[in-house]
Amino acid sequence: MQPNDLLVFSGSKSLYMAEEICKSLDCKLGKMNRVGFADGEFCVYFEESIRGKDIYLVQSTFPTADNLFELLLMIDAAKRASAHYIAAVIPYFGWARQDRKDKPRVSIGAKLVADLLQVAGISRLITMDLHADQIQGFFDVPVDHLYASNVFTDYINELVAKGEVSLENLVIATPDVGGTKRANSYARAFGVPMVICHKLRLKANEVAEMRIIGDVEGKDVLLVDDIVDTAGTITKAANLMMENGARSVRAIASHAVMSDPATERIEQSALTEMVFTNSIPYNKGSKKVRVLSVAPMFAEAIRRVSMHESISDLYSI
Repeated sequence: MQPNDLLVFSGSKSLYMAEEICKSLDCKLGKMNRVGFADGEFCVYFEESIRGKDIYLVQSTFPTADNLFELLLMIDAAKRASAHYIAAVIPYFGWARQDRKDKPRVSIGAKLVADLLQVAGISRLITMDLHADQIQGFFDVPVDHLYASNVFTDYINELVAKGEVSLENLVIATPDVGGTKRANSYARAFGVPMVICHKLRLKANEVAEMRIIGDVEGKDVLLVDDIVDTAGTITKAANLMMENGARSVRAIASHAVMSDPATERIEQSALTEMVFTNSIPYNKGSKKVRVLSVAPMFAEAIRRVSMHESISDLYSI
């Protein structure tokens, strides 16, 4: 059951996600349009009345920056059209890796994006697997921070049911120390050991050295990460696992940023399978890449928020 004043609209690059969400909610996708100009500028407008309605705007903010700016224009248009409530549904929250000052004279991009969304007029944010949990504190509106573990735990259980891995032989691994908390959550949930890859970076997107902390010999290793960008870290970790005697290596990651040459690296790596959610569309055709949909999870979150119900049990890990 859905409230009559709930409407879902989509940005141009997340239409596939919004359509799945609406299918799960058994509602029609709202009508809106984007008009471009010769110089690259564009505007958006709603093609139906939204006065007094609860509006859910679906748009991941992956590159280019046009996706973020389109969302900001959508929010502003909804506010000026007298929408009662404006929730931004952002499966992939871009600029999240810029969550602190890690060197002098840099911006905190995640805080700037949070400020832009709030000034534009959002009432709520619904997102998934932020790169840093503290980004929730950058907002002065409610933030529903969902986790891709809702679909990944089903994937792991599927591997076990098919006999491709066994819980007695499974090891959860993190490709860097920063992901220890995430990997540990999976290890505790399934009651299996965890290993850590310690990496040394000399510059962004380039790993100079990596070492394994823990034992992977004869094990089925599952690497856990939130973002795969150029795939340098995840593939280097997978190759290192196999060199240290692992029986197989698979990887799960929430967001398929997948900048070139990521697909080529995954194809040439020791990975048996690389699994993403569809928070970012992936269409580069790797046989090793599998994509799982999180649209039903976001649809359920939207339904519960609109009905003022708890969403606590959506946080499985």
